[in-house]
Amino acid sequence: MSTLQTGHVGLNVTDLARSIAFYRQVFNFEIFGEQTEGTRKFAFLGRDGTLQVTLWQQSEGAFATGLPGLHHLSFQVPDLEAVQRAEAVLRELGAELVYDGIVPHGEGASSGGVFFTDPDGIRLEIYAPAGADAAPAPTQGAPTCGFF
Repeated sequence: MSTLQTGHVGLNVTDLARSIAFYRQVFNFEIFGEQTEGTRKFAFLGRDGTLQVTLWQQSEGAFATGLPGLHHLSFQVPDLEAVQRAEAVLRELGAELVYDGIVPHGEGASSGGVFFTDPDGIRLEIYAPAGADAAPAPTQGAPTCGFF
């Protein structure tokens, strides 16, 4: 294996239509394929011809942060302005923000972003590699994205 990179991420959701709407609004994803009828509902979402997230309606309840598994899903954008635009959309949607706005990944770090949850409580992050050092880090002694 000479090259390896992460492919798409599959997420279990409770309401496919609601999740499709959320992910399309927040991330500007296109629908590459979907099945919205019957008992096996799913959607393939991505941008620029690249599949990034698959949604599978096969869950009940909310994302369990206390169990082993996915901690959070992170998306990098080119700059802080893109993070600010995403934050505005999240606020319009009434999404749950973990911190009050954009925060750095750690004390003195320039990278950082906005941390939030989707409608099922799945923890998400949109960050930029630089420009977030103006705000104080909310978690001392550990990466911000590790403990929320």
